[in-house]
Order: sequence, then C-alpha cells, then structure tokens
Amino acid sequence: MEPKPNSRLNRHQSPSHKLRNSILFLMAILLIVVSFFIWRTISSTKGVVDKSYAGAGLTKSRNVSNVIKSGRPISILLYGTDTGELGRTYRGRTDSMMLLLINPKTKQTTMVSLPRDAMVSIVGYEDTFPQKLNAAYAYGSTATSIKTVEAFLNIPIDFYALVNMGGLANMVNQVGGISVDSPLDFTYSQETAHDYGPNLYRFHKNSDKYEHSDDNGKTWSKSKTKMNGDAALAFSRMRYDDPEGDYGRQKRQRIVLEGLIKKSANVSTLLNKEFMSTISSNVRTDLTFGDMTTMASKYIDAKNDIITEHMQGVSTSYPDSEGNNVSYEVIPQKEKQRATNLIREALGLKYEQTGLPYGGEIPAGLSTTATSLRPVGDNSTATSTSDK
Repeated sequence: MEPKPNSRLNRHQSPSHKLRNSILFLMAILLIVVSFFIWRTISSTKGVVDKSYAGAGLTKSRNVSNVIKSGRPISILLYGTDTGELGRTYRGRTDSMMLLLINPKTKQTTMVSLPRDAMVSIVGYEDTFPQKLNAAYAYGSTATSIKTVEAFLNIPIDFYALVNMGGLANMVNQVGGISVDSPLDFTYSQETAHDYGPNLYRFHKNSDKYEHSDDNGKTWSKSKTKMNGDAALAFSRMRYDDPEGDYGRQKRQRIVLEGLIKKSANVSTLLNKEFMSTISSNVRTDLTFGDMTTMASKYIDAKNDIITEHMQGVSTSYPDSEGNNVSYEVIPQKEKQRATNLIREALGLKYEQTGLPYGGEIPAGLSTTATSLRPVGDNSTATSTSDK
C-alpha cells in the first residue's frame, strides 16, 4: 500500500544541520571499511557477503563495472531504515541519507549528508509533490531514491547500501557491549521517546554509568558501565530533551560509533561469523563480493582521510491533505550547486549545473506554488521543463 501524499508517514523530526557521524555512518564504516580486512583475507566470507546483495533495479548512469575495475572514484548512496527486517513488504521512510564518495587517487573519502526533510518532487511520483526526500524509498524503492537524488543534484550514483538501524542493538551485543561517557544527564524510554515510560534508561554526564528501570523510574537497577544493545539504542536516539536537539543526538551517535568501532576492530571479532552474519542480515547493497574485493585492494587507502559535508536548507511549512502544516527544508539552488560541485569534483567529473530545484518535474498547475516556496533571493525558477 502506497503512503498518502503528505501523510503522517512524511511528517517527522527537524533536519540535520551538521554532519556528525550518525548511526548510518557507524554501520557504513563497519560494512565498508572495517570489513575490508575480512574480504581481503578470507574467502569463506563470500557466502555471508552474498546474503547482503540486492540489485538496485535500474540501469546505472555510468558503467559501474568499468569504473570500479579501473580504480576511478565511486559514489555510494547510504541510507538507513528502522522498520524491522529488511525483507518486510512495508519499507518505511529512510531515516538517514548520505553520499559516500571514495577517491583512491586523492586517497580521500567525502561524506555528504542529504537533508531527509528536503522538499522534492519524487521521480516517478511527481503528482504527490511536495514530498520529503526520505519518502522516496517508501513511495517507490531503492531505484526511486537513487533516481530522485541523481535528478536533484545532477550526479551519478554508482552503488547503494541500505542499513537496518534496528540491527544496531544486535551488533553491540555481538561485541559484548560498549562503555562510553555521556555528554549530559538524561533519562529516556524508546517506547515513549521521552523521559518516562517502560524500559527506561538513565545516563549521567561525563560518566559511563547508567541505570535501567522497568517500572517508570520507581525502582532502578544498580549502576552499570557496559551498555548492551538496548541501552546503546536508548543512548543514541534521545533528541527532544537534548538542549542541542538533533545535533546533540548526532554527537551521541558518534560516541556509540567510536565505542563500537573500538570493540569490533580486532581480529577475533572480525573473524567471528556471527558478527559478520549480523552485518549481512542488516545490510542490503548492490556491491558484489567481487566489487568489495576490488575496493579492498584499490580503495582502502581512502579510509584514512575522511571529509564531511552537509547541505543547508531553509525551513518552511506547507499544509498536507488534512490541513496540517508539514515542515520541510527547501534547498536554495546556490547551495545545491555548491553540493553538486564538490560531489562531482570528488568523483573527478567535469562541472555541470545542478539538477532541477526539486529534482523531479513539477506537475501542471503547481508551478506557481513551487516557485512561491523557494527561499527569498533564490534566483532559480521552480518550474520543470514541462512547465516552460
């Protein structure tokens, strides 16, 4: 069943204004960087990796086989979902989206966060405009997300990796838990997304100690210093009570990343089939085992110099079909052009103009509305070629 245009499916959380290594970054690093060691050293991992393979379902913008075999820079669309098992029919929103640009010649990796609340016209679903970028996957598929991002920025996407965020708990448990210091005092329940409710966790500023309560805080467990998977999820998901909002949440996600990487980056963990199986069960990608083997030999040096970038939008709102105002981020053409330039430069491609203001074309009759939603001073036109 397709989501209704501008339904509650698309109405979620303010966008990220700074790229700080998110849970998606965590899973991506474990998949693409740490696991290079495994794919390079033991052939028995092939069966585990093959379980993660799923074709994108579209013809790529360029011959990706030739690109990767020749050792040219590649782009990977990384996005995460939190809807349970990846094989479920219901796809849900992509909770995080970013582009990973790996350049073996400059030995640099550039990570560009894509605002999930960016207002777009989803390719293939233009009649639902306006939509959020993170709704593309829910409306269509992996191919829909790729096409929309490509049209939005006029860039080629060579590969994708879809990560199940719910797999984080299993990964933390597989490494035996992690110990990290909290940057603030807070209490959080995943069931309510606030500081009350069942399965409550309490964390302390500048300390790795935490407690757990099953009765809404009436009684607490003894202090613990090693987080299991559920505690790590609670620690990394709280946003509403953080004075820094989404930025603060991303800082805690980065802390979890560092703790998990530290615990997993040893031979015994990397050779653990259950650990590798956990990764493969929570990742879908169109990178084949052969592609990964090539990356291990030709692209591995790019992991040491990671550059992070983000796109800055202008907040706006637009009523949905029920009359409720939905928040969006409108990305000015100048900012889109900046992002397009840095992405194409990282890929060793020549200069091109960025994509249409909203990616896909604007339906007839909505061009005036689309133009009115552009930021003040934006010198772009919001109409598509079909409107001219």
